[in-house]
Amino acid sequence: MCSDGKTTIAPEVLKSIARMSCLSVEGVSRMATSPAFLGRLISKKTQEGVEVEVEDDKVYINLYVVLKPSVNIREVSRNIQQQVYRAITDLVGMNVGKINVHVEDIDYSHPEG
Repeated sequence: MCSDGKTTIAPEVLKSIARMSCLSVEGVSRMATSPAFLGRLISKKTQEGVEVEVEDDKVYINLYVVLKPSVNIREVSRNIQQQVYRAITDLVGMNVGKINVHVEDIDYSHPEG
């Protein structure tokens, strides 16, 4: 078996994994389409509520989410961090620096239950 060469993972792959992992957490309604403040609206780094940076072989992730009503925000945020951490480490084998969860809104149009 050849051991020479390297594997490169595009940032879009990391964003997709983080987005899908986040959306799988109970209490998450959807990803925020854009962060609440104008400075980030112009940024092309943020797409569909996920920002990913790789620095010194560590992945740093910002997730912008809209939660369902009547959930414990702190608990859902912790679950998001754990789920995304597991996905990045298990699927990609990369180290995670930080996963920041930004709750942008509560989706009161979402039926409770």
